[in-house]
Amino acid sequence: MTTATPSVLSFDYALLRAVPRVDRSEQINVGALLYCPGADFLGAAVHIDADRLRALDPDIDIDMVTAALDTIRAVCAGGPEGGPAGSGTRGARFGWLTAPRSTVIQTSPVHGGLTTDPAAELKRLMGRLVH
Repeated sequence: MTTATPSVLSFDYALLRAVPRVDRSEQINVGALLYCPGADFLGAAVHIDADRLRALDPDIDIDMVTAALDTIRAVCAGGPEGGPAGSGTRGARFGWLTAPRSTVIQTSPVHGGLTTDPAAELKRLMGRLVH
């Protein structure tokens, strides 16, 4: 019996970073975005460590950080919940999400890799770089 080898697909990813005080540039990884055009996949995973954020800024509004990350997940999912940015193609949405900004939620530079399972890769990135 022969088993099919899964296709190896290229992907791009960026980390989501919380920067509680933009003037200080201190940051904590709070999630990851992964875009894999070959699998028609765009996903975001998040994890907020409130204690670590408060160590950088005791006055950080955790609810605001959570709302911003929820918006990012909505843009990834597409549709009206993502607002105007949620209406583009997956590639356009990834580009919009990874555009440089100086807000409390920022993204890292975009990095690439190869995978056979984009969802599993996103989970692996979270375990390695966020948790």
